[in-house]
Amino acid sequence: MLTDMARRTVYPVLLSISFSHLLNDSIQSLIPSLYPVLKSAYHLNYAQVGLITFTFQITASLLQPFVGYYTDRHPQPYSLPVGMSCTLLGLVLLSLSQSFSTTLLSVGCIGMGSAIFHPESSKVAFMASGGRRGLAQSIFQVGGNTGSAIGPLLAALIIVPYGRSHILYFGLLALLAIMVLIFIGRWYKQNFQAIMKKHRRIVAEESPNLSRSKLRLTIFILLLLIFSKYFYLASMTSYFTFFLINKFHVSVQNSQIHLFIFLASVAAGTFMGGPLGDRFGRKYVIWFSILGVAPFTLLLPHANLLWTGILSVIIGFILSSAFSAILVYAQELLPGKVGMISGLFFGFAFGMGGIGSALLGILADHTSIIFVYQICAFLPLIGLFTGFLPNIHHRVTRG
Repeated sequence: MLTDMARRTVYPVLLSISFSHLLNDSIQSLIPSLYPVLKSAYHLNYAQVGLITFTFQITASLLQPFVGYYTDRHPQPYSLPVGMSCTLLGLVLLSLSQSFSTTLLSVGCIGMGSAIFHPESSKVAFMASGGRRGLAQSIFQVGGNTGSAIGPLLAALIIVPYGRSHILYFGLLALLAIMVLIFIGRWYKQNFQAIMKKHRRIVAEESPNLSRSKLRLTIFILLLLIFSKYFYLASMTSYFTFFLINKFHVSVQNSQIHLFIFLASVAAGTFMGGPLGDRFGRKYVIWFSILGVAPFTLLLPHANLLWTGILSVIIGFILSSAFSAILVYAQELLPGKVGMISGLFFGFAFGMGGIGSALLGILADHTSIIFVYQICAFLPLIGLFTGFLPNIHHRVTRG
């Protein structure tokens, strides 16, 4: 019985939502992968390149908390395939785009699809966790980060050699995701009441005994850490190819392969944060992930090509473990508002990525792309604020 599955860790659902996340983020990662092609086709400056990311990220980030808040109150089991349909529409528009303004419209549609997908799919991961929330979020996140790594590689193999019209072929990924998400929606609909009934029984005992002011300060620090992580990631996902081309004179395809290697290391490191947080405490994982990456970010702008590649792998692997730990930590702060918290943190992450990309593009236009990396190298030092987070320990139940 499907309802029996609600009482334990439901790996088929976790793997399905992770696979959907892989497909979703493979599509989304096409956007930064196309920057060199779009920059040449439309004669864009770095600020305009940043505006593309800004449009996508802000569209996603502004809507996500509202989607999460609404679905906490009014569950929408089949909202996931609807969101993926928006992404499919954006892909079609992007493949047919003949202007910069149409490109902005298309990435806005993809951003809208993302705004629906992330808070609801994160809630599904929570529902299917069986109490192993860090593990569940890591399985979910590793799918997305793997997709983010695959996207640039597919772009280098398919779109760069054959043209932007081949973006349309990626619509097949969206159609596959829609079919998987219909299955997930069916499980969601049949199990939601049973899972939430069990969840409501443990909310009171899991709620941390923090004052309202302490709770607000904790959320602020967590968002500050998200700012640090995603501003730095914006420098890598949006401008790492330009950094490599500018400093080492590599080809566009070579730079995209380096971006793929970085994003692959992000995917590999993602799985660490959740299970380690379940076992040792999320605060310690956050310490290691944000602050621990600082020595390597400080070295990267001064390294040669070989060491730049090595350092990018180390940075991606360590930094990627933070988000699952931060998100589950926040969900445990406010255990009755899973969708809203997921939407807030995914939305803020997307927003910081978009604002970071736009601001860093303007900075690169006025200085240099190398100077951008010299400045961003100090962002992980914000991880020192982790020391102000309260210790929250929950027993991990195993279904």
